[in-house]
Amino acid sequence: MSQSVVQAMEESYEVDLVYITERIISVSFPAGAEERSYNTNLKEVATMLRSKHGEHYLVLNLSERKNDLTKLNHKVLEFGWPDHHAPALDKICSMCKAIDTWLNGDPRNVVVLHNKGNRGRTGVVVAAYMHYSNISASADQALDRFAMRRFYEDKALSVGQPSQMRYVRYFNGLLSGHIKINNKPLFLHHVIMHGIPNFESKGGCRPFLKIYQAMQPVYTSGIYNVQGDSNTSICITIEPGLLLKGDILLKCYHKRYRNPTRDVVFRVQFHTCAIHDLGVVFGKNELDETFKDDRFPEYGKVEFVFSYGPEKIRGLSHLENGPSVSVDYNTQDPLIRWDSYESFSQHCEEAADADHGIKTHSGTLSVMDWPPQSPNLNITEAVWDHPDREQNKKAETSKEEL
Repeated sequence: MSQSVVQAMEESYEVDLVYITERIISVSFPAGAEERSYNTNLKEVATMLRSKHGEHYLVLNLSERKNDLTKLNHKVLEFGWPDHHAPALDKICSMCKAIDTWLNGDPRNVVVLHNKGNRGRTGVVVAAYMHYSNISASADQALDRFAMRRFYEDKALSVGQPSQMRYVRYFNGLLSGHIKINNKPLFLHHVIMHGIPNFESKGGCRPFLKIYQAMQPVYTSGIYNVQGDSNTSICITIEPGLLLKGDILLKCYHKRYRNPTRDVVFRVQFHTCAIHDLGVVFGKNELDETFKDDRFPEYGKVEFVFSYGPEKIRGLSHLENGPSVSVDYNTQDPLIRWDSYESFSQHCEEAADADHGIKTHSGTLSVMDWPPQSPNLNITEAVWDHPDREQNKKAETSKEEL
């Protein structure tokens, strides 16, 4: 089934409530749902949940903060992140700890995963918790693990993005010990696009980069005017090298010629703790949005060149662009400076300032007790804090990669 058909089906429902397991429930709404319809369906879902579970359900909101969710339940933890993106790695840790703490607090407790938008967000949480719970899983939990995998493969995988799957693999690798933490500073010097996408009617494109660390903009490149066929490569050089640490998002745009608009060429997310090579390559099928875009050549790829210091790397003069590439360094253009995540970040800050304390039989469950989002977060503290990690540290998680 084509990606476009799957996407159309994804957006055609009004509300989708699925019992992934007996104690983990997914409640999804389409991104474009009208507010009136959304509120009506939300009330109906709340009525059903209260009649079946009383006060024993906790809501994890994976979308933008919405005050309407108090209609669903007064026990709401805000974990939202932008649609079609991967969450921060420490946020995955926090969500898994929240689910585990709540479910272990009372055998009657259930978790509701609320999402308005693409189901890829729900898929990330389900897949991550499957790996998290697998560390201390008992035989009677095998059916739950099977149910979570089935939900992920049937409902989320087909509409997910490569970076979302990458972050699930990161989390699984950290839990199992297959990924060793890289604590060295990484400096980005070059981003090389091999194969130029055709975003202009006569071929070529006018790309520029925006780089985010912990969803905050840290770099904007000039606009590269690229002519020629798709076999051309283009190198965007950053000197001195840009220090990166933690969750990184790189987004490449095309600035339309004589048109005040921009298009996304590709997007990629990674965490520096999992980067051990100074040269990292992402193929077309590993780039968000691009993997399904015919304008980007099939053999196209994006290469990152890092070092452990800001000084210019010697011996890379062959990466310099030819005369067919010109650069406009006017980064003051509002279209170039516009931060598409600014509004979402403000909502997240408001959520972080809210009181998240929730009483359980074992004490107070508070999102504020868990590791905050920070590029300086020691991921091992979040992942290795699993209650059964020590006695199961030699146990491997499922060898089947999601």
